Amino acid sequence: MATAVKATPSRQASLRKRRMSIAGRVLLQIFMTVLVITFLVPALWMISSSLKVSTEVFAHPTVWIPKDPQWKNYARVFEVMPFAKFIWNTVVVVVLAVTGTVLSSAMVAYAFARLRWPGRDLFFGILIATMLLPEVITLVPRFIIFRHLGWIDTFLPLTVPYWCAATALYVFLMRQYFRGLPMELEEAALIDGAGRLRILFQIILPLSKPVIATVAVFALFQHYTDYMNPLIYLNSMDKWTLAVGLGSLNANESYGASWELVFAAGTIMALPMLLLFVFAQRYFVKGIATTGLKG
Repeated sequence: MATAVKATPSRQASLRKRRMSIAGRVLLQIFMTVLVITFLVPALWMISSSLKVSTEVFAHPTVWIPKDPQWKNYARVFEVMPFAKFIWNTVVVVVLAVTGTVLSSAMVAYAFARLRWPGRDLFFGILIATMLLPEVITLVPRFIIFRHLGWIDTFLPLTVPYWCAATALYVFLMRQYFRGLPMELEEAALIDGAGRLRILFQIILPLSKPVIATVAVFALFQHYTDYMNPLIYLNSMDKWTLAVGLGSLNANESYGASWELVFAAGTIMALPMLLLFVFAQRYFVKGIATTGLKG
């Protein structure tokens, strides 16, 4: 009987702790739901407005569901400006830049993570220090260099630098991941006579799919949404990317009042990124979680 009496307060404390835990999870779920809805409202309003007529876009109260959805707004986007050409230009720039980013970052990261050479840590520290420099500081020197090379109004300034590991963040992410891979695999390959490039491409990279997906998604977002660099280096409309074309559609006085077209173009541009994140989310989250575990 004495044992039963002593157990009662402990059981009550356990129940209170469990109830507080459940209440905390419920409150967290409510907070996260409100946060998600807050972030989704602008995107949903953009999609809704892309199907409206001009008089409904800024109507008060807000019209969330158009009375007569104007699907032709999406077709009109391709009529008023060469958006098909913009899409193709964007695909070319993004594919070349992302491919160069992944390959060059992997090679540089491998050298910093797995090879021993004089000044390795010093040069890695200098590389990381470049992350502190705002991109606008190097804008004028880069423009002068590309102008002397005759690269203005071409895709070269938007692609070639990224074949030289131009972004220190991606090198850092890959280096951290590579340092977590077992050295025994590489030592066994060296004993079998494999070279460094073969080890990198046949052993290291196949084991590094999460960080490769992470870097690829980051780089794709960077180049797909880049507005400033294409605006500076591309003068001809037939070479514009989607970001520049969308900005021009928004600023053009002829179409400035047609906000439904601006929102339709914005939806077209946002849809591929949304689909990419949905399908690559598993690798993306895993890559973020596993990089940086080793110093």
